[in-house]
Amino acid sequence: MDAKTGFFYLFAAVMLFAAFRVITSRNPVHAVLNLILAFSQAAGIWLLLKAEFLGIALVVVYLGAVMVLFMFVVMMLDIRIDRVRQGFWKHFPVAAFVGAVVALEMALVLMAGFGSVDEVKPVAELLNQQGEVLPYSNTQALGRLLYTQYLYPVEIAAVLLLVAMITAIALTLRKRKDTNKAINPAIQVRVRAADRISLVKMAATKAPVAPAATEGETAVEEKK
Repeated sequence: MDAKTGFFYLFAAVMLFAAFRVITSRNPVHAVLNLILAFSQAAGIWLLLKAEFLGIALVVVYLGAVMVLFMFVVMMLDIRIDRVRQGFWKHFPVAAFVGAVVALEMALVLMAGFGSVDEVKPVAELLNQQGEVLPYSNTQALGRLLYTQYLYPVEIAAVLLLVAMITAIALTLRKRKDTNKAINPAIQVRVRAADRISLVKMAATKAPVAPAATEGETAVEEKK
């Protein structure tokens, strides 16, 4: 077994363990940390497959942005673990049935996909006008595929992500429909102090207390 195969089994084993810990960890923070570990191992496998662009994109996009966002959200939310666990065994049969259906669908898709995979063909060498071999760029090849053969799926995915973003914003502001955060600068310029503050004169409710006499004043009164 060569070094490449050994690294593949190492990354795969760590990734499977981290993925298992994601769904079994009782602490949400630990689950997010294990998910970060799983993504890092997946990036290593992409690098072994000579897909450097996908590996770097996985590290930059998911580990550098999405997972950090997940971590902040999980740590800022006041998650009550005891409330989350309530009714677990009540809904477990339905969840187990749905999980079994999803696992069966994934197995059917994977078996059908691997059965139709042809033998890997070597990449044809590209030559320039001088006859020199040009270096192969998987980023360039992936970009050509995405924006030529798979242009419409990419555009549909972009529209779905835009709809999901707008929906998330709408759900966040659903309880504040009566408030308007817009500010009209013209109204702020014309504002007067009388419009902001009103002084109300109120009658005294308690008689004023006479100030305490000093020692000198007390001695003068005794002499009189």
